[in-house]
Amino acid sequence: MIKSAVQIVFSNDRHAMNWLRADYSYAEVRFRRGHPADPRPRDLRAEVTTRQDGDLVRTEIVITNCGPKPEFTGVGDIGITLPLPDRYDDAITCQTQRCHAHLFCAGSASYVYARRMGGEAPHLGLVLTEGSLDNYSVERDFDRSSNDRGCFLLHPSPLVLQPGESTRIAWTIFGCRDTDDFFRRAGQYSRFVRTGWDRYVLFRGETARLRIEPAFEADVVTANGEQLIRDDDGCYRTEVVADSSGEHVVTVSADGRTVRTRILVKEPLELLLERRVAFIAGRQQYRGPRDRLDGALLIFDNEEDHLFYNRSGDFNAGRERVGMGILLAQYLTCVRDELIKVADPTVPPLVRSSLDAYADFVRRELIDAETGIVYDDVAPDRTHRRLYNAPWFASFFLQMYELDGRPGDVLTAAKIIDRYYQDGGERFYPIELPVLPLCRALGRIGDHDRLARATAAFTAHAQRIAQAGKGYPASEVNYEQSIVAPAADILLQVHALTGDAALLTAALEQLTVLEQFQGVQPDYHLNEVAIRHWDGFWFGKHGLYGDTFPHYWSGLTGTVFARYGFATDDPGYLRRAESALRAVLPLIFDDGRASCGYVYPYSVNGTRAEFYDPYANDQDWALVFALRHLRMLQAATVGA
Repeated sequence: MIKSAVQIVFSNDRHAMNWLRADYSYAEVRFRRGHPADPRPRDLRAEVTTRQDGDLVRTEIVITNCGPKPEFTGVGDIGITLPLPDRYDDAITCQTQRCHAHLFCAGSASYVYARRMGGEAPHLGLVLTEGSLDNYSVERDFDRSSNDRGCFLLHPSPLVLQPGESTRIAWTIFGCRDTDDFFRRAGQYSRFVRTGWDRYVLFRGETARLRIEPAFEADVVTANGEQLIRDDDGCYRTEVVADSSGEHVVTVSADGRTVRTRILVKEPLELLLERRVAFIAGRQQYRGPRDRLDGALLIFDNEEDHLFYNRSGDFNAGRERVGMGILLAQYLTCVRDELIKVADPTVPPLVRSSLDAYADFVRRELIDAETGIVYDDVAPDRTHRRLYNAPWFASFFLQMYELDGRPGDVLTAAKIIDRYYQDGGERFYPIELPVLPLCRALGRIGDHDRLARATAAFTAHAQRIAQAGKGYPASEVNYEQSIVAPAADILLQVHALTGDAALLTAALEQLTVLEQFQGVQPDYHLNEVAIRHWDGFWFGKHGLYGDTFPHYWSGLTGTVFARYGFATDDPGYLRRAESALRAVLPLIFDDGRASCGYVYPYSVNGTRAEFYDPYANDQDWALVFALRHLRMLQAATVGA
């Protein structure tokens, strides 16, 4: 018997990865002091016992009330450390020695599924065997900025302990091969209850179906108190008809083992989209005395109900906020093509006027149409250039071409991409590189010389990515989902352009890595949501690090799944694409407002979280992805 497990290394792991980081204690129990008006320490004591039996690690925590009065605890009053190595060093180290930790703290069937970043087994599973967890927090070293997710603090569900009374929290840790094996072993080591919805974000009028699979013969299974009937396959099922928008919490109980699941109902996509573009056009565009900003689409502060601009890169008038302009042009194109219907006939002309003003602003302030240079912000701040910007602004002009048919917009996009490669873009992994849109547009306007040059540049870029494999270059973050997803996306687009089968094979290698970021938990904040944990700091009003579930760039994975699914006729990837793309829509509110991200943990370094950040900043890419997916589905239907 040992007091704490210093290392967890699975015997069949050829990389001998230690699943516990050394800079935090394992299973350390922390008690938060009482109310600020009475900050005396609590009369609670904890005894922790950890036993290791081969590749199994069993930890038991006994919490006792040693005082003379009852102790009532809230969700965040007790924290138990779980120091998994979820941090970003270099890409090679990440592949073999780091993990993506997917936590589900929602009842007595809580679990953690930690996936090695490179995708190679064994992975780590943790399943609760006694007690109940309600949430988790993170404690981060801010000096490591975006590259360290921190130490997890598991929060037991609220307790009431009488004097001398004790309660137990216990779990078992084990190795597993993959997701199915994780759930199988979770049922082997505990009275586990697996739950899963067929969709987690749904539109009003749709139906979501819940499947419940206890790992034991349960006498009574309920969903929100309603008893369910066991089907022939041993599972229990129920459904929610989405007749009203909002969050729906469904708590499952199987002989006392509980699981809290969550789904979200949104307004129909057409209505969500129409309200959002109307809000952008009517409330998020600057029209005022600052001539250089005239026409700019800016951040909107939902708390204080006004526009916001700052010369800092993530709050300025350029960069990711071009997604709003792309969305406006994309919306008008879809309306023209009758891909979507219009409920309010005043919206399209409002959006058209706004888009024209924004396009004038972009041409005047953010690009040089002759050289293809994309500036980071309005003058005079034109010294900093960012490779990420070029593909986005090229995409904007390509969308303008799709709307208005002006060849000059295609040429502007081509010059931007030419300049991107002149500036070293071939060695970079850009987000949303418009391989297919540019080449198709160049072909349509008959510019075969530029088409040949663009095809050659894109092909060389893809071949370089294929050759690098999992050796990803560091970017603004050392290693992240939005490095891996663009690698796969470029490979798949160039495969579609050239028919090179080797690029499709290379893309599959990227998908294996990309999938490790994806959550499997039965909660719309987590299921098919990629792990990201810094965007709230950089793009949010409150500047808070911590798990951002969802963040709109998680939708990049949905696009990759869709491209691969269409390329291979794989219905599984097509279903996952739909789920991943819907999973970012919670950032678009039903009234037309929006948020740049949801900070998911209970707290981050003691600061309360669980909120949508007040800034509507750059999240409209979520709708860009949704409309593009509609186009992809339309093309697949026509092709069929």
